[in-house]
Amino acid sequence: MIIERQRSLTKEQKQAVGLLSIGTMLEYFDLMLYVHMAVLLNELFFPRTDPFTASLLSAFAFCSTFVFRPFGALIFGYIGDTMGRRVTVVITTIMMAISCIIMAISPTYAEIGITASVIITLCRIIQGLSSMGEVIGAELYVAETIQKPYRYFYVSIIPTLATTGGMLALAVATFVTQYTFNWRYAFWAGAIIALIGTIARSSLRETRDFVDAKQRLKRNFDLIKSSTNTSIDFSHTLIQEKTNPKTFFALFFIGCSWPVCFYLCYIHCGNILREFYNFTPSDVIQQNFIVSIVHTLSYFVLAFLSLKIHPMKIVKTKILIFTVFSCFLPVLLNSHSEVLHILLIQFFIVIFSLSSIPASAIFYKCFPVFQRFKCCSFTYALSRAVMHVITSFGMIYIINRFGNFGTLIILVPVIITFTWGILHFCKLEKEQQEICY
Repeated sequence: MIIERQRSLTKEQKQAVGLLSIGTMLEYFDLMLYVHMAVLLNELFFPRTDPFTASLLSAFAFCSTFVFRPFGALIFGYIGDTMGRRVTVVITTIMMAISCIIMAISPTYAEIGITASVIITLCRIIQGLSSMGEVIGAELYVAETIQKPYRYFYVSIIPTLATTGGMLALAVATFVTQYTFNWRYAFWAGAIIALIGTIARSSLRETRDFVDAKQRLKRNFDLIKSSTNTSIDFSHTLIQEKTNPKTFFALFFIGCSWPVCFYLCYIHCGNILREFYNFTPSDVIQQNFIVSIVHTLSYFVLAFLSLKIHPMKIVKTKILIFTVFSCFLPVLLNSHSEVLHILLIQFFIVIFSLSSIPASAIFYKCFPVFQRFKCCSFTYALSRAVMHVITSFGMIYIINRFGNFGTLIILVPVIITFTWGILHFCKLEKEQQEICY
């Protein structure tokens, strides 16, 4: 098997990567803006309640973004696998722009009552649906356009800049909560940027993998029409390729890991800061902003390492380090004595968190072309939805019952299943005669 390697990117490829990367960053800025300003916006759009109910409302507002993502994955998966990757990223950008405009002009709960809560929740659902087609569509576009070794790097840059968008959202949230800046301006800026991105992305060409597969499929159908030999077996045409269930579940389990790391780092540690160190919501947002900077930088480092080290080797190293760290995590969370200890724990979680970066391109290429968008986006969405619900609601009761040692109840199975998923894709790589360290 001849392994294609690319020495440099063409001008068209650089333009496509630029449009997709910057677009994804801004889309995730729009998506995460409400999440990080929930402490402020929930008071404006939801009724005032007791602290426990308020925490549940906050969890609901957060989860509403992810719970409906599997439906978005099915919708945009179908569009992406039938109409193409380019069409999908344009549609999702338009949806994000519209939702931002609505959120920027929506009256508050004090003005129209529960209707405000409904409008905001629907906007969050729309943003969740559009972000689903956005990030996977952009990653697949790059994976199908660029050859190795740059494929690993540039596919990793997409979620890295999505994380950058979340970091910028935290920066705005910090500015708004500390200086009483009008939050509506942020959503207006996001809407305008999304509209500009829509126009820019309309110039993208369809990916080579998708175009080639469409052409091969057309030739097969033409051959069927012109053939008089009914004994010819066309059962193996591209459109009939099936996804291996083990491959589907392997990607699902890999996707389940990050929501747990996100909860432990940003939510659970934030709760500790409020409870033990009397941090205000504004203080928590400010510290999370610092953590997000380290998080983003760590993703950039992993992306650059993939140019020199095989991505699977990087992921396996992270598994080993994170597994050892998880064994001591409950003890570390119980023995902290100053804010710096919590900050260092947060840094360690985001740097060595279990995630698909920088190996996403390897996983995507293991799916059939006409099943790829649907399967990859659905597993991504389903894993995020399931785990965000489990962590947002389940962890509250588990930690209340078992303390910080309760984190192991979720961490242990997540590490085991994540490792199994990685080993499965390593096996597929070997079967395809590619090097897997």
